[in-house]
Amino acid sequence: MCGIVGCLDWGGAEPPDEGLLRRMLTVIRHRGPDEFGLYLDAQVGLGSARLSIIDLATGNQPITNEDGSLWIVMNGEVFNYVELREGLARRGHRLITQSDTEAVLHLYEERGPACLDELNGQFAIAIWDRSRQELFLARDRVGICPLFFAPLPHGLVFASEIKAILLDPRIAPALDPYGLNQAYTFWAPLAPRTCFQGIEELRPGHWMRVRSGERTLRRYWRLEFPHAGDEEPIPETQAAAQLHDLLADATQLRLRADVPVGSYLSGGLDSTYVAGLVRQHKPEALTTFSIAFEDPAYDERPYQELATAFLGTDHHRTECRTASISEVFPQVIWHAEAPVLRTSPAPMFLLSELVHEHGLKVVLTGEGADEFLGGYNIYKEDKIRRFWARQPESAIRPLLLRRLYPYVADLSRSGDAYLAAYFGRDLTEVDRPAYSHRLRWRSTARLRAFLTDAYQLPDYDPVEELIAAMDGALTPLSPLAQAQLLEVSTFMSPYLLSSQGDRVLSAHAVEGRFPFLDHRVIEFAAQLPPRLKLRGLCEKYILKESARGFLPPEIIARRKQPYRAPIHRAFLERRPGYLEATLSPHALDAAGVLKAEPVGRLLSKHERTGHLSEFEDMALVGALSTQLMHEQFVHGWPRSVAAAESVRVRRGEERSS
Repeated sequence: MCGIVGCLDWGGAEPPDEGLLRRMLTVIRHRGPDEFGLYLDAQVGLGSARLSIIDLATGNQPITNEDGSLWIVMNGEVFNYVELREGLARRGHRLITQSDTEAVLHLYEERGPACLDELNGQFAIAIWDRSRQELFLARDRVGICPLFFAPLPHGLVFASEIKAILLDPRIAPALDPYGLNQAYTFWAPLAPRTCFQGIEELRPGHWMRVRSGERTLRRYWRLEFPHAGDEEPIPETQAAAQLHDLLADATQLRLRADVPVGSYLSGGLDSTYVAGLVRQHKPEALTTFSIAFEDPAYDERPYQELATAFLGTDHHRTECRTASISEVFPQVIWHAEAPVLRTSPAPMFLLSELVHEHGLKVVLTGEGADEFLGGYNIYKEDKIRRFWARQPESAIRPLLLRRLYPYVADLSRSGDAYLAAYFGRDLTEVDRPAYSHRLRWRSTARLRAFLTDAYQLPDYDPVEELIAAMDGALTPLSPLAQAQLLEVSTFMSPYLLSSQGDRVLSAHAVEGRFPFLDHRVIEFAAQLPPRLKLRGLCEKYILKESARGFLPPEIIARRKQPYRAPIHRAFLERRPGYLEATLSPHALDAAGVLKAEPVGRLLSKHERTGHLSEFEDMALVGALSTQLMHEQFVHGWPRSVAAAESVRVRRGEERSS
């Protein structure tokens, strides 16, 4: 991933501050340490911190068109750039680089925002149209690449990460109560909200034009499922073959790079499938990477060894000690720029560090399969609860739920009565919007009680706001499609691809690529009948059928193991030095975001019992991450960032050569 920054003043009263733009590049240089570029004219400044992956020699940014009327900076990759460039050349465009970024610029010159429909990739784009005095911003379909902006009285400032925007002296760093309430409900704030006041996130699948004080926002792509009962019938064998062919092509496209490409390999079905496809296209040795855990409850090493032996990869593994999580956690929050309710991003941070240490810039991963092909336990939970709701008095039906969460100690230790009471809340309200997720959200929302009065919003309900915004899109869908749409909208894009994805990858200048998130794969999967995704309680049924004869049967048949990492043990068995300074009553009162008393009760309980419940684990890591955010970005925000040096600067009067 690269990093982009920029600022616009449409009145010309405050021309771009080159020094500020250089500092913005410095603070996100981890995203693109290979080279820095700026474009400046009287109204706009565009900057790029580039991670060189495609066209190493001539692909430096910003890039302009033939007459210098358009300028672009881009984060990410457009994988079908080869075909796009060929078409542009046939139509008379003069291309002077071999980059995907230049192809996007010329396509925009030709088609305007409609060019986005032709892009297969992951991207955040900024284009300045000098003749129209217009700034165009766009983000990929599912939000793999981040893009934030802050409106100003006479313009705006934008960047790939919030910390770059906070360097602008016109932006006062402050946490946003609405964003925090969303994060303490859905695990992350939902675009356009962030956890910072005055800073917005461009929604996935949207573009925005800014001109003469007006902002125009449009959606160019929507995840669409067929209405319940309208799914097109397709034979299983045909669906499995089509899925395999689509994934193979998506993988081949994502191998386009002028640097070596590796692959993550957890030992699960999704990552092994992707690595297997890579191996088909790359007969030479494939380098793979995985996480092992000191704690066997989280470790997947036997399956990793099975997969690597089958595929014949050059495999590297990082062992995540429980103490390692607390050691890197402040860095994780620095990069995430949002609270987290699990420690899962920390091992992924260590994994991308391992990739960087081995000299790779690109890895393919298996993200997206669970969301779009029915892999998550929440889909099974919804199915079981609906089955139970048809006979609410049944004592047997709720016991099916015990099979779903053997890793949740609170549930595995509880009796059947507790299990039924927990999952039986609002059991028969199956027609209520977001039925599948309301239990999860209600449980998580208990964290909002930890917020001080200044951050609690008694008249604000994040769930009802979400349901209203979806404007009836859920009602016509099958129960599985409803759950999938919610999972993608509230978990995958805002959390999984951000705090656990882009942010921990880019922390070590590594780009993740995701074949399952190719829009053609997504659109195909969305149209499949639910029975091909969740067959009984067999998750990702059609993917498993597609994998038969391609992957070892042990990998196909293994029960999905959710990716998790230790929480209270990581912070409270050997307390890191920063914990007391961060969660002490004095520190909590000084920040004014969280109440000291309930946080103190968590720490006291662990001292007495050595144990915290699942919810208390969430509360602990949520409180710690929120406090670290406040310390890093509000209380102790470092405005004295050095300006980036060795920056290639181009001015508005320049043309292509």
